[in-house]
Order: sequence, then structure tokens, then C-alpha cells
Amino acid sequence: QVQLVESGGGLVQAGGSLRLSCAASGRTISLYYMGWFRQAPGKEREFVAVSSWRGGSGYYADSVKFRFTISRDNAENTVYLQMNSLKPDDTAVYYCAAADRQRWSYPPKTRDEFDSWGQGTQVTVSS
Repeated sequence: QVQLVESGGGLVQAGGSLRLSCAASGRTISLYYMGWFRQAPGKEREFVAVSSWRGGSGYYADSVKFRFTISRDNAENTVYLQMNSLKPDDTAVYYCAAADRQRWSYPPKTRDEFDSWGQGTQVTVSS
């Protein structure tokens, strides 16, 4: 399995930006769909974005579309989440996840479809 470590979280004011990174080891991310999820206190973990192993444009939750951008650098074995125009509602622990590309012919978007998870990084947006 691939091991994932997130970084880049922190405290930011509303309207600001952050870029999260997810460093993978053990296997190349070119074998995986790579996704980001988030979990706010008292809420279920929810889908944020996913990047196909083919690359190209990502797929996004409606709540973050046009504000967040997922990207990957297969050579660096790293996935990124650029978050702009942040809102207090974006406050959550953000998790990186990997889904085996051989299992899915479409970009997975549910928690159960992903096999490997990072430990999470806290993002707090103040109003």
C-alpha cells in the first residue's frame, strides 16, 4: 500500500489561501486516483476533490468548485490542494486518500472507495 503524509495546514483569515501537500511513499501515485476529503467537528468526512491517475482536470464537490484546485506531480509523488477564497465553513481536518486505479473506471468520490489515508492536517479559517 501507499503511505500518505499531509502538510500545509494552518490558520488563515477568510478570503485567504492555503496550499496543502500530500507526500506519498511506498508506491507511485501514478497507480492511483488521489483525493482530498475533510471532516469538520461533529460532521461526517466529506469528499472535496479527486485527481485521475491520467492527470487532467480534477473533480470537485460543489462547495469548493472554482475555489479549490487539485493537482499532482507524479515525478515528485506528491498531490496538492490549492485552496483560495477560504471561508469559515472550510474549517476542518483535511485528509489525503488514494484509490487503486485498477478498481475503478471512474473517479471515486466516496470514502469507502479509497484504500489508503493520511493522518490529516488541520485547516482553520477565521472570520
